[in-house]
Amino acid sequence: MKLDQMEQNQRSASWPSILLSPWSMGIGALGVSTSAILIGLSGASPGTASFYRCALAALLLMPLVIFERRREGPPTNRQRLYASAAGLLFAGDALWWTQAIGEVGAGLSTVLVNAQVVIVPLLALMVDREPISRRFLALLPVMVIGIVLTGGVLERKAAGTDPVAGTIHALLAAACYSGFLFLLRRGGSQGHIVQSYQYVVTSAAAASLGAGYLWEGMTLTPGWAQFGWLLLVAFGGQVAGWLLVALASPHLPSEVGAALLMLTPVGALALGALVLDEHPSPLQLSGCALILAGAYLISHRAKRDESDRSGGARRSL
Repeated sequence: MKLDQMEQNQRSASWPSILLSPWSMGIGALGVSTSAILIGLSGASPGTASFYRCALAALLLMPLVIFERRREGPPTNRQRLYASAAGLLFAGDALWWTQAIGEVGAGLSTVLVNAQVVIVPLLALMVDREPISRRFLALLPVMVIGIVLTGGVLERKAAGTDPVAGTIHALLAAACYSGFLFLLRRGGSQGHIVQSYQYVVTSAAAASLGAGYLWEGMTLTPGWAQFGWLLLVAFGGQVAGWLLVALASPHLPSEVGAALLMLTPVGALALGALVLDEHPSPLQLSGCALILAGAYLISHRAKRDESDRSGGARRSL
């Protein structure tokens, strides 16, 4: 077994192995899918929602931060830099995507933002020289078709109030989202995942606070009902959801993480039907099936390949 793999395993010893698996990544992606529904129920502005979901998450993470710090010590300055930069990108993604929904329509904005399934593996290839498997390349068109169908793009007659501006904002959100995922994964490979993630949400909260006033205004004193919804967003999406993603993604190939995050729009669609009485069309359900099948096939093959590599390493010792 290589030295860097042994060091990474030692850094991850504080957390059960199930939290570092594709199952954890998939559950985290479904947790993230609750955010859009809860934010919609809150009625908060983009700046208010982005600030409170991250600021409250930073407070909720404190017990886990203390636990990890006692076991692993503080993060390095390099990890803090990665995490802070990821937080700025996360804030940009949240603000631009929310703006794009009204301008270009929910379906097309979802398609554009989920370009991360292509961008993240390409970033890993260009920056870290991480190879892309043939299976991922073969299934990529299936995933893209699933995104298009799930977003309902083929069934929409109107493209929104300002399709040009909406397309630009959605592409900016996709770029921020992809950069956030890449930095989250890259910084987490050095351990101290929870502490680094707290820097992510703290940085995102600060950026949302400043940008919120310039965007469409924000409310620092929301009512109790709105605060309660945002607290649920912080717990379900930011802590339970994104923390599981942050824990698992450094231990999975980038293409697997990107594919499993496609469960987020599927979960949002199901919750919309249950909570908001939104009924998905047959084409949207077909898109969900393609996304689920693609995510399963990519993650299942990667898990088997990892087992084969681990077995070979044990036999060589």
